[in-house]
Amino acid sequence: MSDSLADTVVDGQIRSGSQQQWISRNTNWGSWTGQNWNMVFVGAQNAPAGTFPNPPYTKVAQTPVVREKLYLYVDAAGNYQVFVPALKSNSAGPGWVGGKPAGQSLPISQFYIVKPGATAATINAQLAAGKDLLFTPGVYRLSDTLRINRADTVVLGLGLATLMPTSGTPSITVADVDGVKIAGLLIDAAPTNSPLLMELGPTGSSANHSANPTSLSDVYFRIGGAAVGKATETLRINSNNVIIDHTWLWRGDHSFGVGWTSNTAATGLVVNGNDITAYGLFVEHYQKYQTIWNGNGGRTYFYQNEMPYDPPNQAAWMNGSTRGYAAYKVADSVTTHEAWGLGSYCVFNDDPSIVADRAFEVPNKPGVKFHSMVTVSLGGEGTISHVINNTGGPSDSATNVAQWVNYPQCPEFEVV
Repeated sequence: MSDSLADTVVDGQIRSGSQQQWISRNTNWGSWTGQNWNMVFVGAQNAPAGTFPNPPYTKVAQTPVVREKLYLYVDAAGNYQVFVPALKSNSAGPGWVGGKPAGQSLPISQFYIVKPGATAATINAQLAAGKDLLFTPGVYRLSDTLRINRADTVVLGLGLATLMPTSGTPSITVADVDGVKIAGLLIDAAPTNSPLLMELGPTGSSANHSANPTSLSDVYFRIGGAAVGKATETLRINSNNVIIDHTWLWRGDHSFGVGWTSNTAATGLVVNGNDITAYGLFVEHYQKYQTIWNGNGGRTYFYQNEMPYDPPNQAAWMNGSTRGYAAYKVADSVTTHEAWGLGSYCVFNDDPSIVADRAFEVPNKPGVKFHSMVTVSLGGEGTISHVINNTGGPSDSATNVAQWVNYPQCPEFEVV
């Protein structure tokens, strides 16, 4: 997605132009101008004041915990290295200003350089031998799951290296270990349905990884769009303390292999682990709940969602007696969860009479807090009746945009 900027300095002014939504994290710029529906600033220096909904700016002064994206570089001696930035807490602005950021350089000799044609068996043998992975650009059709079992394993893709599990297996599974870093990959569903595309930690994971969490940076998922692809569930997180930094989980809504019965995909993200933190979470067009959050202590900073464009009629998109599925579901058992800057949009092209009863569905508990929410009926094609639970809204053909500031205890409500 092109709706984000992180770990960056811009000397002049940033103008958001036609961007509908945006997240800036750990940035520094001269100034900012422009807005549309949902603009979020986390640890961003010189950011505008958080004045949601007028204008719709949400500001969080510090980034609570993050690890910046890995990168490949050439050192002074002409040797290739991969830099792994250190974990940082309560930060603002870019980590590299004033000198080299904290972290560790890994020699290229520590990596298996994966090239097109490499098999899952070969890659798994290299992982088992203790190698990290550097994927060169290409499409990798995998007949088996890549299994990451070693703590601190590094996986870096160049040029959006694409992994496609062809046999109905996950593309990657990660054991319940410390400090795995995965960055720069596109996971592409194949025509053979995968019940799950990626899993971090097996079911029942319980270890505390707060000192050295696993992190995903610029990892994207696609079901359809390039060709027919199917996946029941896209990303499941069972381990605790995982950091998600900019991920796009996309059931295709255009191009190739797209249709209600073609690129079937029930749910994008399922979080079972505790204390998971997400920055720039994009989840779109799934056929049931887009995101299900079962763990405690979750935090999301910016959420972007479009509901599925293509339910053929209301009867095809019902959750029991509820019309449609929420874009973001926090389980009734959860007692602590907090989210800032969330947008959900509907475009029910096939039947504009379709209604989603709500965008965000959460337990009404004092430890579950949502801030700065917006729903939009794009072009008036469809209705989202309420913003969160039975509060706020509607967004429909008469009133396209609805906003809600805080939940619970949210006296400020404004529809524009």
